[in-house]
Amino acid sequence: MIEATDIRIGNLLWYYDYHMVETVFRVEGIHEGYVYNSGLPRSRLPLEKTNPLKLEVQYLFQFGFLAGDPDYGEDPDVYTYKYNRSDSIYIRDDGDKFQPLAANGKAFVPYGRPLVHLHQLQNLFYDLTRDDVFMQ
Repeated sequence: MIEATDIRIGNLLWYYDYHMVETVFRVEGIHEGYVYNSGLPRSRLPLEKTNPLKLEVQYLFQFGFLAGDPDYGEDPDVYTYKYNRSDSIYIRDDGDKFQPLAANGKAFVPYGRPLVHLHQLQNLFYDLTRDDVFMQ
């Protein structure tokens, strides 16, 4: 289950469909304990029937992150997303979680709590940049 305060429009979540298959959907609305999407049964689900997607490397690649290149002395577990001409977001794969990083000279410093779910990355990126890149 996920709390209404943890999600926003555009986040990806999942639920079990009628055949007990994990089905991913994009949040189109949130109101009075329900999550709305035109593709859902009756176009809505109670929040207690929805679940957060686990953040995995495949989503980072899907959103345009690049892995560090060891040939250039970069850590292959650190992923970079350049969102404008001069700024990037860095995140390190720690196996079961992803740690946001801040560039400090030529090193990276962990900041904030580790991310476990995809909606956390989507919300963090939006909070930092006010851009909905990961909501598409």
